[in-house]
Amino acid sequence: MTDVTEIAARIIKTFSTRGLTVGSAESLTGGLLGATLTSVPGSSSIYAGGVIVYSREAKQKLADVPREVLDKYSVVSEQTAVDMALGAQGRLGADWVIAVTGVAGPDPQEGHDPGEVWIAIVGPRVGALGQTIQAHRHQFGGDRQAIREATVKEALVLLQSVLSPV
Repeated sequence: MTDVTEIAARIIKTFSTRGLTVGSAESLTGGLLGATLTSVPGSSSIYAGGVIVYSREAKQKLADVPREVLDKYSVVSEQTAVDMALGAQGRLGADWVIAVTGVAGPDPQEGHDPGEVWIAIVGPRVGALGQTIQAHRHQFGGDRQAIREATVKEALVLLQSVLSPV
């Protein structure tokens, strides 16, 4: 995962240079995203923290995902990923939050096959432009660990892309 650590290091540098903070809301990765970011020296100056919301109930209680969203769209959906990011942003006070939800497998969940993942990025309000909100669906292959690692890598790549270096 060296390349993932390199991406995380670039994110840490960019956030630090810009005086920004980042947080995470994780389901299928179970803390791997936060662990990857915090493996980089200097991360403590920019990483606000994270919430691990593996269960449906945790998504509601810790990430403020409305029950109606979970019932209507499922835990593996664009709406859930966005609400996880917004909820974590409110709780953590981070400028940016990245959220991941999906199915690592081996079994389907709520009608979604293993490897289906939603990644949402929520950024701060910037003047008249409003708040940045992006969500992307991915279908990763491999076993549980491969899906989790691919999710972390793609989440970091997406976060880096919205911040494009100065």
